[in-house]
This record gives sequence, C-alpha cells and structure tokens, in this order.
Amino acid sequence: MPARQIIIDTDPGQDDAVAILLALASPDEIEVLGITAVAGNVPLALTARNARMVCELAGRADTAVFAGCDRPLGRDLVTAEHVHGKTGLDGPSLPEPTMPLQDAHAVDFIIDTLRAKPSGTVTLCALGPLTNIATAFEQAPDIIGRVAEIILMGGAYFEVGNITPTAEFNIYVDPQAAQIVFGSGAPLVVMPLDVTHKALVTQVRNDAFRALGTPVGVAVAQMTDFFERFDKEKYGSTGAPLHDPCVTAYLIRPDLFTGRHINVEIETASELTMGMTVADWWRVTTRAPNATFMGDLDADGFFALLTERLGRL
Repeated sequence: MPARQIIIDTDPGQDDAVAILLALASPDEIEVLGITAVAGNVPLALTARNARMVCELAGRADTAVFAGCDRPLGRDLVTAEHVHGKTGLDGPSLPEPTMPLQDAHAVDFIIDTLRAKPSGTVTLCALGPLTNIATAFEQAPDIIGRVAEIILMGGAYFEVGNITPTAEFNIYVDPQAAQIVFGSGAPLVVMPLDVTHKALVTQVRNDAFRALGTPVGVAVAQMTDFFERFDKEKYGSTGAPLHDPCVTAYLIRPDLFTGRHINVEIETASELTMGMTVADWWRVTTRAPNATFMGDLDADGFFALLTERLGRL
C-alpha cells in the first residue's frame, strides 16, 4: 500500500510532539505533506515554534510548517500552560528552531493541497482545536468532499470533560469550529478521552523511551516526565496519557482501536456545557451517524509500536 498522505493540524503540546514524531518515523505508512499550527495549548507563536522544534528533533527540517489561526472562531482563546508549561513543550531542553515557517497561511495550505491532490487522497489529522480546518471548510466548501478522512483527538463520552465538567479541551477551545467539522459530512474518526486515557505512560513505558538512548527517546521521556504531573495530581493516574499519538497510531495500526459509528453533536449554546461532545454511544436517538467514535485501545500494542518507531529516529 502507498503511504497515506496527511496534513497534521496541531498545537504542540508534549503529546502533539510525540504524535508528530510517530508520523515522521513511519514513512512507509505516512507521508506528511505539511504541518499546520493553530492556537490551543499555547498561543500560535509558540505552537508554530514548537512544531518546528519537533521536526528538527526528528531530523526532518525539510517538513513544511505553516502558521494558522491565532484565535477561535467566536470566543476568546483558552490555553493550557497549567498542563504543558509556559512554552507548551516544557520538560526537555531543545534548541530554538532554525528552519523557517512557510510564508503561506495554514488555511490556504490546507485548501490548496486538497484542491491539488486527487480527491480522496489527503487525510487531515487534527491534534488541537479545529479552527484551521473549519475555516478552510468555510472559505472553500468544495474541498470537503475531497477529504479522505479526518482523524482527530477530541471529545469524550464516559470520561466527559478535562477542562470543564462536560468538555474536553480541544473541543472546548473552539466549539463553533468543531460544530462545523462534525456537521460537514466529511468522514470522521474521533479519539476521545475514553481511549486516550488508556494510553498511559507508566514508569516502565517511559523507561523504555529513555533506554532508546537517542535524542528523541530521551526528549520524549523528559516530555512525559513533565507532562504526567498534571494527570497524577488531577486523576490519580499512574502516568501521562498520550492523547494525540492515538491519531497517528491509528493510521499505522487501526486494529489497535475499537469503536462505533455513531452520531456526535457539539454543544455551542450553553455556557454550562459548552464544547460537550454529545455522543449517542447507545444509539438512543434517530440522528444519523456522523463519526466513528473510538471506545477502546490495545495499550500494550500501542506502546510497542510507539517505542519501536521512536527508535528509528
């Protein structure tokens, strides 16, 4: 099978960084056409910086990185320095990037790429708020039917919320954008907290990253060392959940995941439940399914894949 062509839309973030590294380490399965940065975990200037730092860490300074939207569609930006640190990539000491940002805006790159490539060949991998993708769909609705698939990290069902009692962070930051994407008709695969909280970096798993003995392995171990403090304090978990690498792992080993094709709606009216993903897991409504919502993960298989691929960089 030819490598799957993807655009990574991201707001790095330690777990975003690991997702990018996994994609760049897997050229037989994944061809990264470009990386588009969006404001989310930290403001846009930092997410665009962090994306380039990760590419250079992977030895892939040839990867095109584009800066995108610096604020949500209809709300003030909410960031997550309390989770990711003031830079978004606290933990390792990485050099400032020397590779340039591309001149084009991320939204223009998404539109132009989907128009230039054969229809149904480009997958959008969304690791942050969906502002860039929704803006592209609004500006160029003709591209929606050209998308092969959108695989995104966001939302929850049983786990409910991690930034409010009812909302997961990526969806909460820009619920209006999420509503556009979930209502677009493009094929969606969703990695909610219900799955990503099972991708826990335990001490043994983090030791395996560090034991790779490479700059990438050590940096990833340092990222998760920093990242895990939040979830240990908040949830009493045994380590850090690697939310976003679930997206790129699915491209390589979809058999590691199980889920259901269901209807998912986004709450955009009530401040009490703003950004909630109303997932009809039990199919109790007559609303048409619009997303494959994942519910479980083979965590051991996931970490075996991740460790092996990181060892290639």
